[in-house]
Amino acid sequence: MHPALEAAQRLAPTIEAAGDEIERGRQLTPAVVDALVRERMFRLLLPKTLGGWELDLPTYVRVLEAIGRADASTGWCLSQCGGLCFLAAHLCDEGRVDVWGDPRAVVANGQGPDNRAVRVPGGYRVTGRWGFSSGCHHATWLSGIAPVIEDGEPRRRADGSIELRSMLFPVEQAEILDVWHVGGLRGTGSDAFAVTDLFVPEHHSVSVADDPVREPNPLYRFSQTLVFANGFGMVALGLAQATVDCLVELAGGKRPRGWTNLMRDHAVVQMQLGQAAAHVRAGRALLRETVEEVWDAVCRRGEPTLDERVRMRLAGTHALREAERAVDVVYTAAGATAIYQSHPLQRRFQDMHTITQHVQARLGHYESVGRHLLGLEPDPLWL
Repeated sequence: MHPALEAAQRLAPTIEAAGDEIERGRQLTPAVVDALVRERMFRLLLPKTLGGWELDLPTYVRVLEAIGRADASTGWCLSQCGGLCFLAAHLCDEGRVDVWGDPRAVVANGQGPDNRAVRVPGGYRVTGRWGFSSGCHHATWLSGIAPVIEDGEPRRRADGSIELRSMLFPVEQAEILDVWHVGGLRGTGSDAFAVTDLFVPEHHSVSVADDPVREPNPLYRFSQTLVFANGFGMVALGLAQATVDCLVELAGGKRPRGWTNLMRDHAVVQMQLGQAAAHVRAGRALLRETVEEVWDAVCRRGEPTLDERVRMRLAGTHALREAERAVDVVYTAAGATAIYQSHPLQRRFQDMHTITQHVQARLGHYESVGRHLLGLEPDPLWL
């Protein structure tokens, strides 16, 4: 077993025990963050030259499943952080040492519609607000994507599209906005952050689309958005497996109203448990198989092909949807027990239905896959 997976399994009981506190506090606890830092869990995809694990993707998704099974919010933060480690593979040496030189370094990012990075000598003047910044409360640096403005106009690439760059700055230079009041994934602390006319030096600016890859590992040839998709998919499957485990435990001790036997003795519950287990295993099998096949191909050949990218999109989206189906079956089978906030099934149900509202779970991704299979152009944005 890979040492990173061993570390994840070693941490899982501590993370699971902190789940309620993470939920109440709407962020990872200091003890959990310290444990994750100690085991380099925030560095799963960071280059080894910066003290990262630089994991292969098949191992990476297994690590995220193990953490997601313990707590979805923690797994989500690690998946988000893993994808952001791709910035280090494109950033210049001076910049990436500034950001990741500290062993406790964690980067969080966000999205926003009204941001700008005005080109000035030596760097950029950045103004904007970015939301959905998972992990911003334990982050040391923030990354805000913004269009580059030069001579009063957006700077454009050769194909006419607007150039977007990630602007990296210490968390202390931003205002964290308390907006993450939600039903699920509360522990991610996905608040917003804002800056006004902040100077960001050139070496703290990077674009995975435009800047060259500075690392030889095939890992960094993959699309960042697909790494997010498959990572989140495995977190969701870990969460779904935890709900299946919970139903097994519940069925062995609960005697529902009007029933003379325990839940486990009833055929309908047995059927529901089988269905939920099938959904989890189906999602896991497709995602793992796809990631392993594409990883092996890219290691042999180089860049992933369009067909391979489409397959990764399908696997990530379908994993999220299969996980949702499993959780819904378990929630129904559990009856009124599951409606109480004190029961772990309620938190996991809310977490799952927040996950499926994310853009990576969008049903339209199936359409893009179908277009490709029919010989039409798929949407390139999510590939």
